[in-house]
Amino acid sequence: MRIAIVEDNRLLLENLKLLLSGESNIEVVGDFISAEEALSRLKETSPEIILADLGLPGMSGIELIKRVKGEMPDVEIMAHTIFEDKENVFSAIKAGASGYILKGSSPREIIEALHNLYKGGAPMSPKIARKVIMEFQDEGIGGQYILSHREKEIVRLVEKGLSYKEISKKLSISPHTVHTHIKNIYEKLQAKNRQEALIKARKKGII
Repeated sequence: MRIAIVEDNRLLLENLKLLLSGESNIEVVGDFISAEEALSRLKETSPEIILADLGLPGMSGIELIKRVKGEMPDVEIMAHTIFEDKENVFSAIKAGASGYILKGSSPREIIEALHNLYKGGAPMSPKIARKVIMEFQDEGIGGQYILSHREKEIVRLVEKGLSYKEISKKLSISPHTVHTHIKNIYEKLQAKNRQEALIKARKKGII
């Protein structure tokens, strides 16, 4: 596989070149210390994979990923960074990175991740993979299971504009019970008011 490295730490760049060049099936075709330098020379090196730092001087690694995917969509990109916060992780993935490995990973982990990416996988450091899973559990598929069947019914009726009294009549329960359900719904959705509860319920696929 043909790999280009973008890393502004010269010592780390040399170490990565040494590590990857020692693998019989890896060819390091380019090494760059900035996004600008990489963009000016990537096409002539024709890499199949780019191992890119995110915290680059000048243009950021995330912007680099976005630019490369726009110009060379078939190139696979793996972020190699110290950043493990949600904002950087998802920004890199949205920009086009298919892998996300933290600096500090062992040489073997880096090489295995590159092979995984080359074969069509989406390698991530375990800590990053867990953040991605937790984000989807918090905001996505799992959200619809937060509320009970009755609570979902009430949220849908609230969305239609029914009052507590109308909901209690329609569901044959007391207004007090409706109020209790509404309170529980707000707590489960972490909402402060009706509008916020409806917005969060829509995001979670409840309504």
